[in-house]
Amino acid sequence: MSFGETPITIVGNLTGDPELKFTDGGAALAKFTIAVTPRTFDRASNAWKDGTTAFYRCAAWRTLAEHVADSLKKGSRVVASGRMRQHDWKTDEGENRSMLAVEVDDIGASVRFTTVTINAKRAAQSGPAGDDPWAATNGTSGNGADAEPPF
Repeated sequence: MSFGETPITIVGNLTGDPELKFTDGGAALAKFTIAVTPRTFDRASNAWKDGTTAFYRCAAWRTLAEHVADSLKKGSRVVASGRMRQHDWKTDEGENRSMLAVEVDDIGASVRFTTVTINAKRAAQSGPAGDDPWAATNGTSGNGADAEPPF
């Protein structure tokens, strides 16, 4: 992140399935919206009250975009970090328009209210899978689920 950018972390739910597109140059772009609704406990009524929902338009690029499209869907609760970007343009009628959007640098499923299973993908492997210390079984049989971590 460079000087003058506005970092942001958002915790909320996807309002729809991520939309995956490719630029003319072949770069993957995933667009999606995260809804964030603050919730507070009202002691007077002894109930939870929802505040005003904020909707954050987001974009992820390249490999992250493809992983977002493959992994997340409408309703997924996520934690996303990135930076706010302002986009300015002119309409066909010559009117100036502007909007804020989040360029996402990293995103993952929130495990606060659910569990997830990680399916690790590697961009490049340094050797055969047998060289992977995380795949070590420490003498046990099976998939190594009961193995000690390699540190």
